[in-house]
Amino acid sequence: MSYTKVVPALVRANSDNIKRICLSQGRFRSTVASTKRKEVEGGKEEQQVDECTVVKAVQADLISQTKNNTDAQKQKIAIDFDNTHEAYKSKNNIELLRSLLVFKLCTFDFLVDKNKELMDLSKKVFGKRLFERLMKMTFYGQFVAGEDHNSIKPLIHKNQAFGVGSVLDYSVEEDLTQEEAEKKEMDSCVSEAEKESPGIDHREKKYKAHRQFGDRRGGVISARTYFYADEAKCDNQMETFLNCIKASGGASVDGFSAIKMTALGRPQFLLQFSEVLVKWRRFFNLLAAQQGKSGMHALEQKLELEQLKESLTKLGVGNKDDIENWFTGEKLGLSGTIDLLDWNSLINDRTSISNLLVIPNFETGQLEPLLRKFTVEEEKQMKRMLQRVDVLAKHAVDNGVRLMVDAEQTYFQPAISRLTLEMQRIFNREKPIIFNTYQCYLKEAYDNVSVDVELSRREGWYFGAKLVRGAYMYQERSRAEEIGYEDPINPDYEATNRMYHKCLEFVLEEIDHNRKANVMVASHNEDTVKFTLEKMNEMALSPTENKVYFGQLLGMCDQISFPLGQAGFPVYKYVPYGPVNEVIPYLSRRALENRGFMKGSQRERSLLWKELKRRLLNGQILYKPVY
Repeated sequence: MSYTKVVPALVRANSDNIKRICLSQGRFRSTVASTKRKEVEGGKEEQQVDECTVVKAVQADLISQTKNNTDAQKQKIAIDFDNTHEAYKSKNNIELLRSLLVFKLCTFDFLVDKNKELMDLSKKVFGKRLFERLMKMTFYGQFVAGEDHNSIKPLIHKNQAFGVGSVLDYSVEEDLTQEEAEKKEMDSCVSEAEKESPGIDHREKKYKAHRQFGDRRGGVISARTYFYADEAKCDNQMETFLNCIKASGGASVDGFSAIKMTALGRPQFLLQFSEVLVKWRRFFNLLAAQQGKSGMHALEQKLELEQLKESLTKLGVGNKDDIENWFTGEKLGLSGTIDLLDWNSLINDRTSISNLLVIPNFETGQLEPLLRKFTVEEEKQMKRMLQRVDVLAKHAVDNGVRLMVDAEQTYFQPAISRLTLEMQRIFNREKPIIFNTYQCYLKEAYDNVSVDVELSRREGWYFGAKLVRGAYMYQERSRAEEIGYEDPINPDYEATNRMYHKCLEFVLEEIDHNRKANVMVASHNEDTVKFTLEKMNEMALSPTENKVYFGQLLGMCDQISFPLGQAGFPVYKYVPYGPVNEVIPYLSRRALENRGFMKGSQRERSLLWKELKRRLLNGQILYKPVY
């Protein structure tokens, strides 16, 4: 195999001129990276990853203009999360009573554990029409906006009138049995080569499909799961995403829409590409250790170029001339050192996407394919996934909508993040369109955020991030323990809180530095929102600059969303929609998630009761929102 470059990459447009997301050929010298790592002390340990934690009202002193304007007048904005009048002024009394009923039901273990069975029984007893009416009066009405694009418009417009935007999400899911889900996963994650000769290829167990974890819904309560059926199904799911993008563009200014990579193609490619990316990064860490630079932050590991060339020659990865060619031209190595971003830029275009899946074999001194062979159909499937991603990104640009790529399991995530990064390099040149999602319950979250921010800084595009705590903790831990690899999750909730605040502070510092980074603080945790407001105040970062966004789920933590929105902060509700009978799996997860934080805190219910009592005492029995 030719050693013209170290890391192969995705192919550029083929003869039919279809543009795909490709790994850039550009190479860039290191600049001084921001490596501030101020630890944030957390509060009490909570039972649930994201919940409504009790905090006092926040006094946020903000600058109404950018800090470069010397005449800026300081504007004091008090965000009072105990002000029920502001929090619930968009809801009538029936809606408040519905919230109280739903949240109370979510505290009963029997109802929550058997919610799917109880809904199925109710459908049989009451019939489809009455069942749907009951659902719209309770769980569906609380957590779902409507059945289609037209029926959700009134709620979107009402929320917008009270300062809250929307992230549209068509929440219809397949209602598969566990056996059906496992079969689909094994069929779509195992290549033909592996089926013919299992165990021969150089695969790691973390990045291989395992039947006992084939149903990726297990232990997941807050994320939708897609299973691959065929290419036609992926095309249909792309069309659904396109409709969401169009609806977001038509419903509001600067809206968001969310997509999942596993909905757009065969997950086999994500598994394999993830494994290759991880192995090449591991190779870089090995070379760093040889130069006495292990244990350092990713961007602090700067390898001496001449020593690196000697190490690669000794390892037999290439002959001296080949290695010399890798590090010449286009500014690479001019500083005399190579860091992780320089290493990642050692790429080239190839005519076959499957050729990117190569890894170093130190025993033979060769670059070897991860799999012995790919079928023609597998090659086409990989290309189609990239084409679908490209179509969605272009439609987001055309409709003025920002596209959030949801995070998924750690065995898919390296590939998802890399593909999202390539979209950002193409589409975020003039403004932030593509947002990557970072799960802060991961031990490597800070490294991932800081490396990507530094790349955006060097290349001059707008960094966009959504920070979440994470949705797959129980599943990830169980899989790591049973299959036998390191647990990727932080040891406890407190460590996750510190990681979230550390990542958030790093991005806020980058915003303060050049105003080209953007972040969505997607959290139901008031402490995290309070932390963000305090940092914005310190940095004189005005909410009107639209650099920091806040996000919560529809039907949850309105006492956070609406006071923020009415104070001028960009805040969004994640708005699910779809026919009643087809969003049952989503409603089932909402019940499970609400049990967690409703048992841990009575806060939201107490605020709802407080507002109801206030209205009754003031004679507002027939209160109607005015907007």
